Amino acid sequence: MPQVTAQGKIFICDRGANLRQVLLQNSVALHNGNASFINCHGLGSCGTCAVEVEGEVSKPNWRDRTRRSLPPHDTNQNRRLACQTKVLGDVRVTKFDGFWGQGTQPLWTPEG
Repeated sequence: MPQVTAQGKIFICDRGANLRQVLLQNSVALHNGNASFINCHGLGSCGTCAVEVEGEVSKPNWRDRTRRSLPPHDTNQNRRLACQTKVLGDVRVTKFDGFWGQGTQPLWTPEG
């Protein structure tokens, strides 16, 4: 079973589990500020669950690619939409600043 490391927490999940659901179920602060209230709840349209993921995950689907190609996101950033990402192996997750997680300053890292 894959191991997920995020915000100083380590937990396991099923292979193929949705990263957004796994993070939220383990009380990881996935959304910044008011994005915790104003988000698409996993439809892949808002982009507020953007995170940097290191490790084995699914390839970006069309929703992930499309949303991250629009401002304020930038396809040159190493980000993924957690709601459109499946965990396939051990992963380490980092969340950045900005309403959509598009910033340059980490808010939390795998270690905390």
